[in-house]
Formats: sequence, structure tokens, C-alpha cells
Amino acid sequence: MVFTITVSCAAGTVHAAIIGQTGRLCGVITIKVSRRADHALLLPIIRARSRAASPISSSSLLIMNSWFTNSVFLLFFFIKIFSTEAAPNYLFHDCPNTTLFNPNSTYQSNLNTLLSSLSSAATNSTSGFANTNAGQNPPDRAYGLFLCRGDVNNATCSDCVATGKTEILQRCPNQRVSVIWYDECMLRYSNQSIYSVMESSPSPILYNTAKVTDETRFMDLLGKTLNEAATRASAGGLEKKVAVAEANFTSLQKLYALAQCTPDLMASDCGTCLQSGIPKLPLGQQGGRVLTPSCNARYEFYPFYNTTVLQAPASPPPAAAPPPPAPVTGPKGKSNKTTVIIIAIAVPVGVGVVLLFLACCLRQRKVTKPYEVVREDQSSVNDITNAESLQYDFATIKTATDNFSHQNKLGEGGFGEVFQGRLPNGQQIAVKRLSQGSGQGAAEFKNEVLLVAKLQHRNLVRMLGFCLEGEEKLLVYEFVPNKSLDNFLFDPEKSKQLNWSRRYKIVCGIARGMLYLHEDSRLRIIHRDLKASNILLDSEMIPKISDFGMARIVVVDQTQANTNKIVGTFGYMSPEYAMHGQFSAKSDVYSFGVLLLELISGKKNSSFYQLDDNEDLASYVWKNWRDGTPLEVLDPAVGDSYSRDEVLRCLHIGLLCVQEDPMDRPTMANIVLMLNSYSVSLALPQQPALFFRSRTETSMKELKSDQSASRSAPVSINEMSVTEVYPR
Repeated sequence: MVFTITVSCAAGTVHAAIIGQTGRLCGVITIKVSRRADHALLLPIIRARSRAASPISSSSLLIMNSWFTNSVFLLFFFIKIFSTEAAPNYLFHDCPNTTLFNPNSTYQSNLNTLLSSLSSAATNSTSGFANTNAGQNPPDRAYGLFLCRGDVNNATCSDCVATGKTEILQRCPNQRVSVIWYDECMLRYSNQSIYSVMESSPSPILYNTAKVTDETRFMDLLGKTLNEAATRASAGGLEKKVAVAEANFTSLQKLYALAQCTPDLMASDCGTCLQSGIPKLPLGQQGGRVLTPSCNARYEFYPFYNTTVLQAPASPPPAAAPPPPAPVTGPKGKSNKTTVIIIAIAVPVGVGVVLLFLACCLRQRKVTKPYEVVREDQSSVNDITNAESLQYDFATIKTATDNFSHQNKLGEGGFGEVFQGRLPNGQQIAVKRLSQGSGQGAAEFKNEVLLVAKLQHRNLVRMLGFCLEGEEKLLVYEFVPNKSLDNFLFDPEKSKQLNWSRRYKIVCGIARGMLYLHEDSRLRIIHRDLKASNILLDSEMIPKISDFGMARIVVVDQTQANTNKIVGTFGYMSPEYAMHGQFSAKSDVYSFGVLLLELISGKKNSSFYQLDDNEDLASYVWKNWRDGTPLEVLDPAVGDSYSRDEVLRCLHIGLLCVQEDPMDRPTMANIVLMLNSYSVSLALPQQPALFFRSRTETSMKELKSDQSASRSAPVSINEMSVTEVYPR
């Protein structure tokens, strides 16, 4: 006799054994439960075995009749509620507004045909992938594809694509290029062919807000596990390119990872896509995923995929268990009685556990997981008048800062003064008050509002709102308690709080934030004033990039721009920007390189300009690198606890960033990859740009670099270490 109850959210089935009046097992009822879950959970509740061949007596059945009937009734009642159809879990969408089509145009007609074809293909697809196109003439031809998660069944895939077909047009009206991601599938279309074309951008990041305990060991394990999944996924066939991997983190925690590409990609392109996306995942979180149009990767501490459909490579078999004891044979009547007792207890207990499990699942459907999306805000802020929800009353800000009192002043930059404040609800804020006589004026203020309101990333300072009141122009930010990096890095005592592990995390955080600005935000952002005083540290010493007031927006296909108004700080500015006003993403890479060398050495770049040895920080590091004494530049405040390989690799990356030719500098995407993977080989650095040859030459270049002065007062070389410099 066997009684078994099995519940599987992923597979969507419930089995219940039925015992007839004669006491024999008459059959098993299987109920299909239409409910999607983030992970497959197979829950064996009760397994009661009996070797008795005889039926169970009617009198014995009466003992369990009431419990069984009521429990099964409640079970089926909960299953009926539980089987309510759930919509696909929306994650993110991207639709750049650079390419639009007119309503009722030929392209719209072709697009509607395309989406209908994809939806139909999903109904019959066995691979969870299809691509097609609609239209004859290339300008109006629409190309599209969908990719369903490797473990979902055909019905789930079809439902997800059908939902995406409708929702993508609602979220991206009149866009010729769009992509939408759900937990179960991805759908995209374009006015250009996308078949077999690897596309790794945009790449939104989602992560679990819970932190791991042993971050160093975890990151090592995570890298190996994700790389294993990525390698196996790349080797997949034309039907599917998906793989999972599992690894034990602790005795109670198991790491699950999944990597998947669209199967139309070549193996090398699939590997490139995954290897460029995986390093973008945040450090130390208990879960995360990266999404791109061509691939995706995810990891969690729970099985978020159907472990029956997708199986990790088999682990070594455990040691053989000792043979079970021989069964004890007893009288026939006693065996029947034992069977009745087992079933009488097992049925209500098992059904009760099932009911409890279903109730928890029902509750889980209403509770969102503690996930944060590292992406730009989906609300469009096209003008300052569209952001009323972000606007603060001037009286509120005035009260919060105690009428902008000197005691609340945090500092002053090129934009104006910054004050600490506290709102009536107790929330602490930082208020940037524009200098009314500042050359930046309302244009830069509006630029900062529009930029920062659309940007959300763990490593960017978050803007809460703004205030316009007559001549007063204010920006309201989250308050970052530990102030700026330079307060720690260049202080003899505070610098001891920055051990190597902490410095390395700060470097990685800044790199991820800059990568977001350069490639992953809707607008391509060039900071143009990246420096230690513009890196704020929160209570956990997580770096947050600040001061986007001088950022310049560059259109998607533009690689550099010229300006006759140079803003920034000498020593951090690349030679081509400071001398010729030419800036690009590689200008920020140069600034990042200087900042990285400062973090390693603990020395201000500007501190070299007061010396007579005609050398700057990059040259100082290069000289030690060339002479085989690179560790001589390491800040003594770091102490003896550091990774020699990490220090040398960071020095290597820093020297590559400060190369004179912008083409020789890596991109921020490459830098993030270099910091997270030792499998990436680094080019040999050449002698860096020696921009400031001497104090005399510096003064001459300072006077000649830009005749359209940003400020009327000349600035001496001695002031460079304490204030922002605007060349004359």
C-alpha cells in the first residue's frame, strides 16, 4: 500500500492517492495547478508503505473517513484558489526614443504582423525561441525574436510572449527598437536584422538587497559557478543555449546559477555576451541577475528554476549507505492494523502540510521579493515642469537646513554650497544651493535635475528632488553620512580605516557606477569631473559618485565632443580635454585611472605639483613599475593585510587608464571585467602622459587652455589641492 502526496510549483501538479471502500488503492488523481513560481519546489509529504496484500477492513476505514474526507475537500478547495492564472513577472524594458515611427505607418503594420507571428510561434515552439520578420522593404521591415527561460513549459512560454506582445507596445509606443524582459521570457524587435547578432546593451541589473556573510569566499565561489554555467551554456546547440550550475556555500546554503543565450548566437558570441554581463553583477548580494538582449545570467540561494528540467552536472556519488535492516515479519492481522494506523495519521498530517504550503505560496504571490533594480527610472522627465512630484517647497528646505546655517554646511564646490538638513519626517538630506552669481546658472541646474532624476544605481548619489523659488535653485539629495573619499584617503588617521579590502571594493563600486553612466543608462553620460572629493561614502563605505552638474550628455552614436568651456579639476583631466577641449568616455577613464592610483598610493595627485622633480603621480607609479618596485607606491596605512596580486593588477589597470593616446585606454566595461576576472589578459602599459612638465609650464598652459574663462579670478597652482579649478 502506498500513499503519496507531491506538490510542485514549477511542474504545476498535485497527486493524491485514492483508497476504495474495499481498502485497496484504486488510483491516483492528478491535478494540474496553473501557477508560476520563481523556483521549482518538490515537496514529498508522506510516503507510507505496506507490504500487506489484503484489503483494509471497513471498520478501520471509518476511523480515518472523517479526517480524510474533510482534508481532501479543503485540499481541492485551496487548489482551486491556487490555480488562478498569474501574469508573467515583468522585470524591465528599454525603448530608446532615437528611432520613432508614425502611427498607421507601414512599419506599424509590419510590426503588428511580426508580433502576431511571434505569439503564434510561441504556441508551437519546443525550444522556447523563435525569430522572424515582416515586410518587404528594409526601411519598414520589422525584425523580432523571443527567448523563453530554459526550464519553462510551452504553455508558460506562450502566455509570456502573448503578454509581451501587448505590453511592449504600451510601454514603448512608436519606437522602432524595443525590448522587454519578464521572469519567464524576453521579447524584442527592431527595424534592423537582429538574427545571430550579439547585443550586450542595454544590460539592466537586478539584485537581492540581502547581503552575504563571507563576501570574499562568496565572490570566489560565485565567479566559478557562474563561469561554469556560462561555459556550458555557450556550448549548447541550435535548440537551446542554457545551463545551470550549483555549489555549496555553507552546510545550509546552496548557490544556484543559470546562464542562457539566444540559440542563434555562435558559441564565441554567447560566451562574450555572458562574460561581459556577469562582471556587472553587484558584489556581496544574496542574489542577482543581468539582462541583455542576447543573454542573461542569474544566481540565488534557492532553486529559482525547475531542477527537474535543468539539471546541474552530477556531483560525485556519496559513500554507500549501509543496507537497511531486514523487515520483521509479523502476524497478518497485526500488519493490516499497522497499515490503518499509518494511513490514519499520514493522510490528515500530509494534507495539512500541503494546505499550509499552498497558503504560504498564496501569500508569496502578493509579497514582492526584496529586489532592487539597478537601472534608470522608467518615468520620463522631459522637462522640469513634469517633475512636480520631485519638487520641494522652499520653506520646507529652509527649515530643514536651519536657514542654511553655517553649522549645517557640508562643503562648497563649483555649483555652490552644500548643506545638511532634516525633513519633518526625520529623513536626512543634503541640499546643494546654487550660487546665484555662478556661471552655471539655470541651464546646468536643469541639466542636473533631468539627468539625476533618471539615473538610479547603487553607486550613484540619488537625487530626491529640487526646489525653484525666485532666484533660489536647490537640489535635494540623499544624505551620505561618511562624506567624501578624500576626507579618509588623505587624512593620516582616517586613512587607516581604509584597509586594502575596503579600497578594492571602493574601486570596483566606482567602476560599476561609471560603466552605468557610460553604457547602461538611457542617456550616455560623461562625468568630466571624476575625483576623490566627488566620491561619497555611505554608512557601509559603499562609494557613490556625485556631482553630475558638469556632466555632458552625448547622443548614443557619438564618441567624443568639443567644448570651449572646460570644467573640471587639473590633474584629473585628460591631456586632450584640458588642452584642446576634446572629451569622450576615455576622458573619464583617464580620471578614473588617476583616482585609482590615488587609492593605491594614498597620495594626492596635486601634491606632486609643489615639488621640483617634474613628475606627477602617474609618472611616480610608472617609474616604480618600470624599475620592478611597484609595491613601493602602496600606502603604508594599508598595513600588511593585502592581496599582492590585486594591488599589482590595480596598478596595471591604473597605468593603462592614464595612457596619453585615448585609444590605448580601456573602456569602463573592460575595466570592470579586468577587476572581476583574472582570466582577462592586460596589455602592457607604456609611459603615461606627462601633462604637467613643471610649475612654470603648468602656469602657461593654465593661461592658454581656454580664453573663455569660466571664472574671472585667476587661480594659482597652490590652490589646486583645495578647490576646483576652471582654466582661464
